[in-house]
Amino acid sequence: MTVMSPLEKVKAFVQQYDPAIEPILFEQPLPTSEAAAEALGCEVGQIAKSILFRVGDQFALFVAAGDVRIHPKQVKAALGSGKAKMASPEEVEKVTGYRVGAVCPFALQEEVPVYVDTSLRRFPVVHTAAGVAESMLPVTYEALLAMTKAVEIDAANAPAS
Repeated sequence: MTVMSPLEKVKAFVQQYDPAIEPILFEQPLPTSEAAAEALGCEVGQIAKSILFRVGDQFALFVAAGDVRIHPKQVKAALGSGKAKMASPEEVEKVTGYRVGAVCPFALQEEVPVYVDTSLRRFPVVHTAAGVAESMLPVTYEALLAMTKAVEIDAANAPAS
């Protein structure tokens, strides 16, 4: 059995969905939304950052525009009671199969709920990481929702109680 690299895994997954979607590779890692936006020549908000949170032993992946912060109450609302924390780099790699800074929101190692923030809806195309720090994957908001089978939320604002 051959082990696919994270980038190959993302490509294979995307091919099943839409063969026209190809990762863009860069010479240098793009560790932040700002670095990725600069390399792509787009707004920071068009970079879809994927952040793994946990409450107890429950994990969920939140995907939001690079220019918004995910509200802790949204994480809590999604994961239930308990203290919500960002997953450690080791947990991120174990659960998603990707390293921090290269987390693709689909083709995950373990099945976890995915929440996509409506902040990404304002762009015709957004860019997710494609499994390695030197890659970005251009997708439409609709394609992102379909490929992640995500729940849409307004993650940047506190939920109405």
